Formats: sequence, C-alpha cells, structure tokens
Amino acid sequence: MKRSAKVLVISLVVTALAIGSTLQVGSAPAVATGASSGSSELRAILATPQEIAEGKRVAEASCASCHGLNGIAKAKDKDMPNIAGQRPGYLYVEMRVYQAGGRGNTPMNNAVKFLSDEALFKVAAYYANLDPAQPVAASAAKAGLAKSDPASAGKAIAAGCAGCHGETGISNVPGMPNLVGLDPKYLVTSIKAYTKGERKHDMMKTLVSALSEADLENVALFYAMQKKPVKAQTPSPGNQAAGKNAAVACAGCHGEGGVSTGSAPSLAGQEAQYFIDAMKSYKNGSRSDASMKAPAASVDDSVIKDMAAYYANQAPQAPRVRKPMTLEEMAQRCDRCHGVGGNSTDPRSPALAAQRPEYLERVMRAYQKGERRSKAMTAMLDGLSEADIAGLAAHYSRQKARSVVYVALPSK
Repeated sequence: MKRSAKVLVISLVVTALAIGSTLQVGSAPAVATGASSGSSELRAILATPQEIAEGKRVAEASCASCHGLNGIAKAKDKDMPNIAGQRPGYLYVEMRVYQAGGRGNTPMNNAVKFLSDEALFKVAAYYANLDPAQPVAASAAKAGLAKSDPASAGKAIAAGCAGCHGETGISNVPGMPNLVGLDPKYLVTSIKAYTKGERKHDMMKTLVSALSEADLENVALFYAMQKKPVKAQTPSPGNQAAGKNAAVACAGCHGEGGVSTGSAPSLAGQEAQYFIDAMKSYKNGSRSDASMKAPAASVDDSVIKDMAAYYANQAPQAPRVRKPMTLEEMAQRCDRCHGVGGNSTDPRSPALAAQRPEYLERVMRAYQKGERRSKAMTAMLDGLSEADIAGLAAHYSRQKARSVVYVALPSK
C-alpha cells in the first residue's frame, strides 16, 4: 500500500479526548492537568488529507523549532519528546492542558497559546500521521543502570563496607554503626551527610563520594532487607536499667525500645560506642541537626553511656520495606495503560516506545513530585527509586514504536 493510500485508509481517524464532555472540534471543553484525569467521552473525528497538510503548516510555524517538522526532536535537546506517531487524541488534549496553564509557565504555553481548537486538531493529526522514531541504542539509553534485582546490586556494593560494618551490616568493630534495622531513606540521607560535610569523617566521605544515587539506594535496600537483624557484636558497658529510664524521653521519635516507626532512625541494637560518639557530635555541633542538639545537650556523658548500653542490647527489627519489583514487573504494570512495549492502543494514554529516555525520566519525576498531577500515575510511580525510573525510561526508549489503527465500528 502506498503512503498516500495509507493516509486515507489508516491514519486519519483522530480520536480526540475531552474531560467530562464529548469533544466538538472548535468548542472549549474543560481541561484538566493530565490527559488521564477525570471522566471522559471519546468521539472519532476524520481528518482529511487537506487538514493534515494544514496541520503541517501549523507545525512549521509553532512546533518544528523544538520537535522537528518530522516530529523527531533535535539530538541536542535530550529532554524534548519525540511526537511523530504519537496518539492524536493524547497530543490534542496535552496541548489544551498547556493552553490552560496546567503545566506551568513553559515555552509550550507560548507555542500553543493562540492556536485555535481547529489548529490543535490539525497539528495533532499531522504529527500522529508521521512515522515514529526509531528505538534508542542501548548504550544511549543507559542500559544496565537499573539492575533487575536492586538488593543484589546493593549487596555487591556493600561488600566494600564489610570490613567496618560487617558482611550484612552487623557491626563487630567498636565505633562502627550497625546498618541493619534502618529505614533505607534515612540511611541514604545519612550517607549523603558525609559527602556534604554535615557529618565529619574523612574516610567515609572519600568512600561514598564515588557512589551514585542509585548505588546508595541499592546499598540501603540491601541492609534494610536483612530478615533477621541482630544487635552489634561489640561491648556495651553501662547501666542498662538507668539507660532505659533515660531513654523514655526519646521514645516519641525513636520508638519504644529504639524501634522507630517514623522518620527518626531506629536505635535498637545500635553499636554502643558509635551511639556515644554521635551524641557527643550533636552536643558539640559537629553534627548539625536542630532536633537533636537540645536533647543531646540535656544529658551528661555518664547518662549517654547508660543509654548506649540500653539501646545496644535491644533487638533490632527489619523496617517495613516493600520488596522491589524487577524491571520486567514494573514494565508489565505500565503496559496495562501504555500498551505492550509502550505502544498504546488507548487514545487517552501516550505511546512510550522509542521515546527519549531523558524526557521519560523527567516526566516520571514530575509526577512523583506533584508537578504533573494524575492520581493513576502518582500511584504507579509511588516508591520507585531513581534507578527504577532510569531503568523504565531506558526500557521504553529501546522498544520499537508502532503506529496504531483506530477502527470505527458501525453502530448497532
């Protein structure tokens, strides 16, 4: 079949989406801040070859400088999306969102600000009619950044920590902290504090400075997922009974027995000398933490020693950490809406196949941060790490993009 025939037969059914109402081209339907928000009714609209040609002229004037006339963004604009072959209904609705200010003040707002509803329809039909981008090469898509098993990746990195912190994060060296029983987010934040100079330890700063965000998250996950954490295997001199009495004031943040259920670190099973050193650091200001300075200053060194003995002898508990999904499992969840391999068959959901990985990463993080609003997307991305995001983006950028035919069925 020749390309011109394909245009007439296959590519010209534009399914446009309105939020909460049936779309009439030229009307002004209510626009939400995400194409999948709210209820929707769909109506197929046939675009003629002439309208697609007019859409090309709109693209030349308003879109091509960023997205290219062929719908393939320039190589230097790595976080600019390719839109060739994108689902027309999705393109139309997204432009309406930008017109309504639903994406903030961006160059896209200005590009579509004065376009009529008819112009939006035509330019969406034009770009949807183009051949989609080719898959991104594996090397360019950060292949291998996200591991299929983050905990295993963390274990490999943590092997370098075993000399001080024990093979599974259970310390047997006085002054070296136990790393089991800690919430992964807290542990990542704590490690970063060494690189920022908020915690003073030259060797730690040197060792962790070379680790990426994904490395830190994987290491923290590995320690958190130890099923049977035990207390540090080091001496803990001090009066445990006296330490228990003194620790009553700490339970509000650190939990009963030192097992935290909030953002504060668990202290149960923590290495005694490390606890003492940390408290003194808070007292003298070498560790900056407004919430700890006053409590640490209120107790003398003998009480700190007793508290260290008490906490060191409490049984640590594994934090509640959701077992991470593999990249394959995450992609299967995404495919439910975005189609197998990211080739959406739903006009409300964008195709992801062969999309630029940098753009996909940026958009997923925007949903996580609330900069883009979609209950479905926020729920799907909840708890995903930087490595997860990068892995998904790389996965979809390597998929072959395919055009989709919207079939109009006769009414019964």
